[in-house]
Amino acid sequence: MGALLTTTKAINAKDDAKSSSGPEVTYFKMENGLDVVVIPDHRAPVVTHMVWYRVGAADEAPGVSGIAHFLEHLMFKGTDKIAPGEFSKIIARNGGEDNAFTSQDVTAYFQRVAKEHLPLVMEMEADRMSNLKLLEKDVLTERDVILEERRSRVENNPNSLLGEQISASLYLSHPYGIPVIGWMHEMAKLSRKDALEHYENYYAPNNAILIVAGDVTSEEVKRLADKFYAPVKRGPDLPARERPMEPPHVSPRRVVLEDERAGKLAWQRHYLAPSYKTAPKGDSEALEMLMKVATGGTTSRLYKKLVVADKLASSAGGGYSASGLDYGGLYIYAIPSKGVTIEQIESAIDEVFEKIAKDGISELELNRARNAYIADYVYGNDSQSGLARRYGFALATGWSIQDIESYPERLKKVTVEDLKRVAAKYLDINSSVTGVLIPKPKKMAEKK
Repeated sequence: MGALLTTTKAINAKDDAKSSSGPEVTYFKMENGLDVVVIPDHRAPVVTHMVWYRVGAADEAPGVSGIAHFLEHLMFKGTDKIAPGEFSKIIARNGGEDNAFTSQDVTAYFQRVAKEHLPLVMEMEADRMSNLKLLEKDVLTERDVILEERRSRVENNPNSLLGEQISASLYLSHPYGIPVIGWMHEMAKLSRKDALEHYENYYAPNNAILIVAGDVTSEEVKRLADKFYAPVKRGPDLPARERPMEPPHVSPRRVVLEDERAGKLAWQRHYLAPSYKTAPKGDSEALEMLMKVATGGTTSRLYKKLVVADKLASSAGGGYSASGLDYGGLYIYAIPSKGVTIEQIESAIDEVFEKIAKDGISELELNRARNAYIADYVYGNDSQSGLARRYGFALATGWSIQDIESYPERLKKVTVEDLKRVAAKYLDINSSVTGVLIPKPKKMAEKK
């Protein structure tokens, strides 16, 4: 079984579209279904090797929230060839670094090593793609680790707790409302059986994308992929990732959390919005520009009004999350100044966006925002690991190589009228959740 050089409609090859300033990206597909993308960067003898699985927390079965993240931890428990806990130690002994992460839509594993160690990491990653060993005692030990991770990152952090409640309120039906790390009561019951089912269902070459960026050629990667990944058997064909979608949102929602650990009064609002994958043509690009002009940094309209001019807030900003397979989101936040009420903050923020929706923005503001995004894209070409993530995340969530490389050109087509249109269309209060974090007075210690 070998690597088959090909082009597909799912991941278009470099000759379909090419950025004049970008890397010479090549693509081929293995006969077992593994998609392989090679991003040459010969400035240093270093490579970044990533395997992306097209599965994330939003693909979990009901009742086992957190299993995707839990399995990500368990993937370091070993195989017949690699002892439990040795995977990262082997990488480190060879001067490299490795890690993994889980999102709502993907799970990814990566290593960054000197070029001569690429065969080693390819052999190790291919091995655990189909030969993971899970002992009951190791599963229980690692479950304690993720429970502690949740306590540390969420339970002990009022801002994280509020964010979790906002997401749960924003998504009435779609699983994006369930936290990636999982709900505590479900995490506590996750078992070896749950982990193996998730592994056997989703971890197979035909549900994965291999990205190799760095000091390699396409021919080198093909030869190594033939040696290490070709023997991994194809898994069963998976059904389309059709997850429950949102019903029409007809009412704004509000979440208020009072917590003794909260340091300051804080306000935020999230709006449901489409992602790049699901938005009508041009809308996501316009939303990027809208949120940059309105909320992006100290030169944004929001910051200049709330913090600089009116001194209503000590901090204010926002952004557009556009990378989801099914949905994106707009978010705005502010930290009120001392003595300023939540009502004053909300009124001022609404005024900023109502003015944009009514009067639009200037060409100067649009050009400044567009140039900033294009500059970030171009500068991102200098980061080997950043390129691997750019291509890996996009391809794992349904983009094509053509989509990625035409991004700067699409930004150039956004007009000021587009920003007015998307502001009126997507900043709909009925599709929003407002969250308020209120510092709660601490209880006095009881006298003995």
